[in-house]
Amino acid sequence: MLTIAFLLVVPVPLGLHAASLRISYSGEPSSEARTRGHDALWLGHAWVDGRKTPADVAALAQRLEGTGIRDLYVHTGPLEHDGSLPLATVSPKARWFVDAVHRAMPNVRVQAWLGDVVLPQKNPGMDLDDAAVRDQVTAASSQVLDEGFDGIHFDLEPLQSGSKSFLALLDQVHAVTKARGVPLSVAAAQLNPRPGMNGVLVALTGQSKWWSEQYFGEVARRVEQIAVMSYDTAMPLESLYGGFVAQQTEKALAATPPGTDLLMGLPAYYENDLSHRGSAETVAAGVRGARLGLGNSSRQNFGLALYVDFAATSEHWSAYRDGWCLDD
Repeated sequence: MLTIAFLLVVPVPLGLHAASLRISYSGEPSSEARTRGHDALWLGHAWVDGRKTPADVAALAQRLEGTGIRDLYVHTGPLEHDGSLPLATVSPKARWFVDAVHRAMPNVRVQAWLGDVVLPQKNPGMDLDDAAVRDQVTAASSQVLDEGFDGIHFDLEPLQSGSKSFLALLDQVHAVTKARGVPLSVAAAQLNPRPGMNGVLVALTGQSKWWSEQYFGEVARRVEQIAVMSYDTAMPLESLYGGFVAQQTEKALAATPPGTDLLMGLPAYYENDLSHRGSAETVAAGVRGARLGLGNSSRQNFGLALYVDFAATSEHWSAYRDGWCLDD
């Protein structure tokens, strides 16, 4: 009986899930599934701490020419656990970088990427249940906007599905960004792949990884832009990873309000660990999966986001360009 129960609870459902992923990766993407000029790139801290030069900005502009990248999320934090940001210390060249991008790439927006680890899954970490912490994050958001940034991009993780304190923070900061006429965006967790899977994960590990579609929608309604971190999936094969991205794209499209930009993250880096197999999680598979998930959708405010500039290789860039930035 124990063996039967084990098969019903773990291997059989996982096998069915794998089969569905492989099916989702089959077929040919629509010729209409291509860049709509709403793509993004996550940039490392070197751009704002003094390590980069005008020559680097010029090279970046050349790299982005002919792509659909409209937004740069530059790592301007990290935030302190109390929500504050010692900007002059951690990002002394923030103003220089924003101004340099505006000169070299006038059609590209520079958003301040602010992040930290969050309680209760990370301890020590930021306590979003503390109103004083949320006030400090709001003040830090105003602080970076004063430096000329074109928006705020939050990456606070791991955030449990249903977190009301995160929604409260978004409401608070959105009042600031809306008053200034700039976007608020978030890096979002993946959506629950199958009903009950997140509950099983919490029961087995005590940790939450995925958001419900309802909660994803609650977050998306509070921002102008939401970027799914559709990587670190533990998928062992490229076809399974691509199928996972296809399904995540479909779910995210259904959960995201029409007025909110939706982006799917691509893994422009190579690692081999429990959560990420480099040979499986490729940019090429991510692009193809996103195109399959997008299908014939006419939604224009959809894009792909590359993570991250300092790890991206020429192969990653070619896979993005060749698979997504298609010529007419």
